[in-house]
Amino acid sequence: MAVKNKIASATLVMAAATALSRVAGLVRDMVVARLFGAGFATDAFFMAFTLPNLLRRFFGEGALTAAFVPTFSEVYHRRSQQEAQQLANRCASLLLLTMLLVVGLGIALSPWIVQGIGFGFSGIEGKLALTDQLNRLMFPFIGLVSLLALITGVLNVHGHFFLPSLSPLFLNLAMILSALTLGRLFDQPIFALAIGVLLGGCLQLFLQWPVLLRYGIRFRPDFRFRRDEHLTRIVRLMLPGIAGVAIYQINVIVTRLLASFLPEGSVSYLYYGQRLFEFPQGIFIVSLAQAALPLMSQQVAEEDREGLQHSLGFALALISIFALPAALGLMLCAKPVYSLFFLGGEFDLTALEHTSWALICYAPGLLFVGYSRIAAQTFFALKDTRTPVVISFWTLLVNAAAGLALMGPFGHLGLAGALTLASFFNALMLLGALRYKVGPFLRESLRLPLLKALPGCALMVMVVWWLLSLFDWTQLGHGLEKSLYLFGAISIGALVYLSCGLLFRLEELRRGVDLLLRKKAPAS
Repeated sequence: MAVKNKIASATLVMAAATALSRVAGLVRDMVVARLFGAGFATDAFFMAFTLPNLLRRFFGEGALTAAFVPTFSEVYHRRSQQEAQQLANRCASLLLLTMLLVVGLGIALSPWIVQGIGFGFSGIEGKLALTDQLNRLMFPFIGLVSLLALITGVLNVHGHFFLPSLSPLFLNLAMILSALTLGRLFDQPIFALAIGVLLGGCLQLFLQWPVLLRYGIRFRPDFRFRRDEHLTRIVRLMLPGIAGVAIYQINVIVTRLLASFLPEGSVSYLYYGQRLFEFPQGIFIVSLAQAALPLMSQQVAEEDREGLQHSLGFALALISIFALPAALGLMLCAKPVYSLFFLGGEFDLTALEHTSWALICYAPGLLFVGYSRIAAQTFFALKDTRTPVVISFWTLLVNAAAGLALMGPFGHLGLAGALTLASFFNALMLLGALRYKVGPFLRESLRLPLLKALPGCALMVMVVWWLLSLFDWTQLGHGLEKSLYLFGAISIGALVYLSCGLLFRLEELRRGVDLLLRKKAPAS
C-alpha cells in the first residue's frame, strides 16, 4: 500500500513538473512552426537533431538510467551513503571521458553520418550541407544531457523528482528565446535554434547543482574504474541496454530516412505530429515509469517478489486508465490544436492538414508505448536488459517492413501508422515475456481497468466530437474563440470521463483524485 502511494505521489509530482515543461515545448514548437514553417530549413534541423537525440538515448536517459538506478539504489539502500557517493563519482568520471570521445568523433564524422541518415536530401541543393552544419553545432548537447541523466538517477534514488523533471523547461525556454532574438544574426535563421539547443543543455545541467548540494552530493573525479565491481556491473548492464535503445532510435532514423524520399515537408509533418504525441507521453507515461523504477529496484533488492507484482500491476493499471482517453483525445483534438497554436505565418493550411493526420496516425500507439515503457522498466529493475533488446530488434524489423509497405500508398501517414503497429507489437511481446518472468498480473492490471474505462471513453468521444464540430478550424486568427471551444471541449470531456470512472469505481482514478485533493489514498 505504501509503495503504491509512493509511486502515485512521485508520478504526480513529476507529471506536474513535466506538464510545465511540455507546455513550454508546445510554445517552442509553435514559435518554430510560425517562424520557419515546414520545409527546407526545418527538415534539415529536425534531421540534424536526430543523431544527437539518438546518442543522448544511448548514453543518457535510456541505457544509463536503466543500468545505473537499480545498482545505485542497491548500494545506497543496502550498503552506505559513502559507497554510493564513490560509485556516482566513478560513473560520472567514466561518462565524461566517454562523452568527450563521442562528441569529438561525431563532429569529425558528421558529413558522412548526415549523408547516411538523410540520403533523400541529396537531390535538393544545399539541404545536406545545412543539415551537416546544424549537426556539428548541436553535437555537444549529447554530453550535457548524458551527465544530466546520471544526476537525475542519483536524485531520484534520493527521492527527489521535481527539478529533474522540470529540466526540459529550460531547454525549451532557451530555444524559444534564441529563435526569437538571434535569428537575424544569421543568413540561415535556423542556426539560432541550434544555438538554443546548446544553451538549453547547459542550463539543464547546471541548475541541478543546488539540489545536489542540498542532499550532500558532491561529485569528484575518480578514475579507479577497475576496482569497483558495481561500476563493472553497470557497464555490463548498459551494453545490452545501449543495443536496445539503439534499436528503438534506429526506428526513428528509419522513419526519417524513408521520409526524406517523400515530398518536401514530410520530415517536418512527422516531427510536429510526434511532438504533440509526446505531450501526454512525457507528462504521465515517462513520469510514471521514472517514479516506478527506483521503487521496483528496491523491491528486487529486498527480494520482495509479491510487492514487485503489485507495483507492476498498479503501474500498468494507471497507464490503462489515463493513456486510453489521452490517445482518443489526441485524435479528436489534432486539427483544433494545430489550428490554435500553429496555423499562421509560415505554417499554412496544407501543413495543418498533413500534420493533423500524422498525429491521428500516431495517437493509438500512446497506450502501447505506455505498456512497453513500464514493462521495460520492470526488466531493468530485475537487471535483465537482454530481453528488451531482443524484442526491440524484432520491433525494428516490423517498423521497417510496415513503413516500406505503407509509405507508397499513404506517404508520411504510412510511416506514422507503421510506428504505431510496431509499438503494438513491442508491447505485446514485452508483456508476454514479463508474465513468465514475474508471474500472472495481466488480468488485474490490464483487462479490468480497461473494461471499466471504456464506457467513459465512449461518452467522452461523443461529447468532445460534437463540441469541436461546431467550429471551423481552418480559419486564420480567431484565437480567443478557438481557445474557448478547444479548452471547453477538453474540460467537459475530462469531466465526463472522470465522472464515469468514479461511477464505475476505477480505484486507480480515485487514488489520483485523492492525491490531488491531498487526502490519504484509500486502502486496497
